[in-house]
Amino acid sequence: MPFRDDHIVHFKTLQGLRPPRPARVLAWILLIAMAIVVAFLLLVPWQQTSNGNGSVIALDPRDRVQNITALVPGRVEEWYVTDGELVKKGDRIARIADNDPNLIARLQAERAQVDAEIAATRQAMGVAQRDVGRMQQLYGEGLAPRRDLELAQIKVADYGAKVAKSLADRNRLDININRQSVQMVHAPRDGRILRILGGDNATMVKEGDVIVTFAPEQAVRVVELYVDGRDVPLIHPGRPVRMEFEGWPAIQFSGWPSVAVGMFDGQVRAIDVSASANGLFRVLVEQKPGARPWPKEPFVRLGAKVRCWVMMDTVSSGYELWRLLNDFPLQYPVSALEAGTYAGSVSGNGGSAEKEGGNAK
Repeated sequence: MPFRDDHIVHFKTLQGLRPPRPARVLAWILLIAMAIVVAFLLLVPWQQTSNGNGSVIALDPRDRVQNITALVPGRVEEWYVTDGELVKKGDRIARIADNDPNLIARLQAERAQVDAEIAATRQAMGVAQRDVGRMQQLYGEGLAPRRDLELAQIKVADYGAKVAKSLADRNRLDININRQSVQMVHAPRDGRILRILGGDNATMVKEGDVIVTFAPEQAVRVVELYVDGRDVPLIHPGRPVRMEFEGWPAIQFSGWPSVAVGMFDGQVRAIDVSASANGLFRVLVEQKPGARPWPKEPFVRLGAKVRCWVMMDTVSSGYELWRLLNDFPLQYPVSALEAGTYAGSVSGNGGSAEKEGGNAK
């Protein structure tokens, strides 16, 4: 017999326990919401990412910030630039003068003296060589002892050693003259003077001391990214990367990169084979061909901070939530897992074969 609502009036306690209508509506809402959440976790895809922080650097080492050093010892007699000034290749930066203003003239006079000594020694060696010829003739005729011939030969050898020493001294003087002649410091290429580190006329500088910090212009930029070691096996050259530059407005949805706003595209260029000092692995990211170009200077300068997301495989949202709750690594491709299993089985079989071979022996 079907149950009717008017029969419940005979059961006072059951009628009192009947839930109110708002509670039943709330229960249905929660039930539907749970079904939607379960369907969302099972059906909606989620793209895994490996995120990390980095900075913008120049790809070519010659385009990075570099130090300009003093070529000769002395004092900076005159500056031709100021902090932040743009310079062209070959422009004068500073002039360094030695404490002795007549140093080059003195070195040149010393070189002339060495030249005169070389000429006199060579002339004396020529005379000694003629003496050796005469002694050989007299020795052959029996008119001179062998000792006189040997003494003449020793004299020629002494003159030759003196000439060699004088030539070495002249070369050393030429090097000093050339170094002292390069007292003008020039810009190695187009760029900007970041900071002047040299002193004034009262400050002495040594050869190799840094006097200016210089940054070249129009450098080919890449992003130096540091990622966790657990994600490095899944990163390979060509992997797409989404980037958020410092100071550039952007909104990133990690699992759905297609709905992100203000992001820039890149691709992995290279991965270091060993970890850096901070325990992370360095990944170089270059601009992706055909994508929206990166912001140029002055919006994004060398050294600007960047937050990156390396795009990995796509999984379900439920799996990604389960992975994050258990702190598991990213999903490995099936091919990589199969290759690892095959390698492990081969090594295991090899070990058992070696063991059997040892038992047979």
